[in-house]
Amino acid sequence: MSKIEVFDNQFPDRDYFITHVNEEFTSVCPKTGLPDFGTITVEYIPDKLCLELKSLKYYFLDFRNKGIFYEAVINQILDDLVEACKPRYMEITGDFTTRGGMNSTVVAVYDPHKRGGFR
Repeated sequence: MSKIEVFDNQFPDRDYFITHVNEEFTSVCPKTGLPDFGTITVEYIPDKLCLELKSLKYYFLDFRNKGIFYEAVINQILDDLVEACKPRYMEITGDFTTRGGMNSTVVAVYDPHKRGGFR
């Protein structure tokens, strides 16, 4: 996977949300080998570090040819981004396009102030 770069948060003493939206996310269904399309939304409260957008874009592109289920995509993104920037809070939402008459939304949350760190 591409390295996720970060930069110093200029306001580390303040809680504020940052939202990044990738409307062109693609991966591959491991069962059918067909492409999956979706929108990935990253919402977080930074601590000392913020995510750098160009590296985040290239990180998402690494999924383009990867065979992976929706649930695994969202949880891997959460794990990787939390490791990279160590936020106070982070939520990853994947809204995947309709296939076979069904669409799916998967949400994973990192919140170290709740039991177990996750919702």
